[in-house]
This record gives sequence, structure tokens and C-alpha cells, in this order.
Amino acid sequence: MKNGLMAIVEMTGRLGALVIDGVIRLGAFVLFLLTAMLYVLIPPFKPRLWIRQIRIIGADSLFLVILIGGFTGMVLGLQGYNTLRRFGSDGALGTVVALVLVRELGPVLAALMIAARAGSAMAAELGSMQSTEQIDALTVMAINPVQYLVSPRVLAGVISFPLLTSVFDVVGIFGGYMVGVGLMGAPSGAYFNGIAANMDGHDIMTGIYKALVFGVVVTWVCCYKGYHAERMATGVSRATTEAVVLSSALILAFDYFLTSILL
Repeated sequence: MKNGLMAIVEMTGRLGALVIDGVIRLGAFVLFLLTAMLYVLIPPFKPRLWIRQIRIIGADSLFLVILIGGFTGMVLGLQGYNTLRRFGSDGALGTVVALVLVRELGPVLAALMIAARAGSAMAAELGSMQSTEQIDALTVMAINPVQYLVSPRVLAGVISFPLLTSVFDVVGIFGGYMVGVGLMGAPSGAYFNGIAANMDGHDIMTGIYKALVFGVVVTWVCCYKGYHAERMATGVSRATTEAVVLSSALILAFDYFLTSILL
């Protein structure tokens, strides 16, 4: 009886220690983001670093976003036409393609692509700087490493993600037009007229709000994982993998909650 009671007490102690450790880690995770966002507003400002990160996250991801956006729109045009034709509603193809892209697939797929390309590079770069003690060197030189390394990336993510998502949406809509109208024979005039008649500002802003949140999430997770990479042989690769997996999972989780709120 006494041994059983001791086992329960020991198990409860371990569980409590795990919970406390999890809360501490989550607190450090959130505090990292708040600190990075605070330093965006505090001088000295680093416009050259901001522009450089916008180029890396935004401009360098443009080709990939255009490519994926085009093929996504083409698939939607093909599947949408074959589905709507069964109900005699192929005239609504443009509306369906545009709404699905703008409200849902555009922000999610664009964010996943940017996380895979720019996010992984971000985590690997910061992880390499951590393993080679370059981040410590910044501190020794009286340079705030969070303000110098993390804040420009978070700001660039907030600016770049909505712009890239908008490009993804536009390219996807034209991709759907090429396949749905050009190849399958859906009514040409109804495609864009349907979009103009049935899409409003709320639909567009729903995608923009999601892209803003995803921009913060991806840069936050990837910078945190890279910044806290372990100083060992596999530290950088582990940080990069964890950054992409966690940011992708959080994109889908936040997408569900944002969709529930913004519907």
C-alpha cells in the first residue's frame, strides 16, 4: 500500500515537472516574439536589413509562388468545371475558383511554400550563427541580436506574405481561366463577371488577414528554432526540420481557427 502511494506521488511529481517545463518553454516562445515585435518599434531602425529580408523572403520566393499558384488554379479549373457541369452550373466556375483561392488555398499554400523555402533557410542561417557563436559575438559588440537578426525577419514576413498571397491568388485565377475556359469550354464572359458579382471586400480581407498571421507564425517559429539551435553536429539540421514541421502544423491550425472567426 505504501509502495503504491509512493509510486502515485512520484508519477504526479513527474507529471507536474513536465507541465511546468512546458509552460516555461511556451512562455519563452511567446516572449521571443513579443521582444522581436517590440524591437521593430524601437530605434535604431535598420531599413537596409528590412529591405534585405523582404527581398529574401518575398522577391526570392516569387517564382515558386507563381509556379504553385498557376498549377493550383489549373487543377481547380479542371476539377471545378467537371464537377459544376454535372449540375449545369459551369457558369459559376470563376466564382468557385476565385473564392476557394482567395479565402482558403491562396494564403495556406503560399505560406506553406514560403515556410519550406525561406523559413528553412532562415532557421539554418540563424542555427549556423548560433553554432559558430556569431550571435554571442554580436552581444559582445553591444549589438542586440534579437533586434539585429529577428525583428527584420518578422517585419519582412508581415509585409511579404500578403503580397505573395495576392500574387498567388491572381495567378491561380488566371490558371483556372486557362484550363476551365480555354481548354474545357466554360463560358468565357461568366468567368470574370461571376467573380466581380460574387466576391466582395470581406472575401479578399479574409485571405489578407490569414496571410498576415501566417507571416508572423512562420518567421516567429523559424527564427526561434534557429536562434536556439543546439551547438552540436546535428543542431542546425534538427532546428531546420523542427522549424518547417512546426510552422507548417501551426499554419494549418491557425487556418482552422481564423476560418472559424472570419466566416
